[in-house]
Amino acid sequence: MRRTGSGRAAKRRTDRDEAPTVLYDVPGPRARRRNLLWTLLFLAALAAVVWWVIAGLGAKNQLEAEKWEPFLTDGRVWQTYLLPALKNTVIAAALAMLLALPLGALLGIARLSDHRAVRAGAGTVVEFFRAIPVLILMLFANAAYAEFTDISPETRPLYAVVTGLVLYNASVLAEVVRAGILALPAGQTDAAKAIGMRKGQTMAYVLLPQSVTAMLPALISQLVVIVKDTALGGAMLGFAELLASVRPMSANYGANTIACFTVVAVLFVLLNLALTTFAARLERRLRRGKRSTGAVVTAEAVDDLATPGEPPAPKP
Repeated sequence: MRRTGSGRAAKRRTDRDEAPTVLYDVPGPRARRRNLLWTLLFLAALAAVVWWVIAGLGAKNQLEAEKWEPFLTDGRVWQTYLLPALKNTVIAAALAMLLALPLGALLGIARLSDHRAVRAGAGTVVEFFRAIPVLILMLFANAAYAEFTDISPETRPLYAVVTGLVLYNASVLAEVVRAGILALPAGQTDAAKAIGMRKGQTMAYVLLPQSVTAMLPALISQLVVIVKDTALGGAMLGFAELLASVRPMSANYGANTIACFTVVAVLFVLLNLALTTFAARLERRLRRGKRSTGAVVTAEAVDDLATPGEPPAPKP
């Protein structure tokens, strides 16, 4: 009797599920029952914690409809507080990302320089600013702008927040870039030298393009930290971002502090979720591009990358 297509597919799925793996052994019946028991216990504990939180909020009258109704029916709370605060958060985070990414890449590459002075200078900058809490950097920048510049007090918190975020996160990103480049096999550099590439060309055309995919998860994690750390400016410098909008909202809408904090937390989650979703799609696209394309270095390309002023290699 011939086996139908669906039967063959089911057989392949069964074989794949039962096939041993290099990473771990396939759990047997006893292990499956134990895993199921632990799963049920975890879900029961999670449900108990959720019930305890909801019961506590209900006992404090924090779940009453009038505390949550302004966010659903009153557009003024969004137009006056939430949307302007969200705009300021996005502006500060975007400016910090645009400045921290290239500065971090520059410092990371400088730490790999063959020149000891460049390497030591970049290392000193990275270690110094990475060791200082970002909040102290913001406060110091705010005091420096107030003392030595003519920036207005209204816009000074934005400058201070962006400065602190850039100095700290550029130092962290520099280490991410350095580690990503060092993680590549040494044969990549040797191959680039073998075809006559200089160190700058090797870094720009060989090492950095390959290391970006490996560095992308760590880079995105640090960008998420930048978004969240904007709240420090609202707490200490009066920067009108999302966290700073909680106090006036709570004062003008019936002391619904829990509701305000919850809505602000949801906005932060959505903002970071959009960032990580974009990064995940970008990473998949980069990985697909590396699998579907291949680079072939021709003799003409080698001549173009040769040191200027040197004659091209003679053709056989």
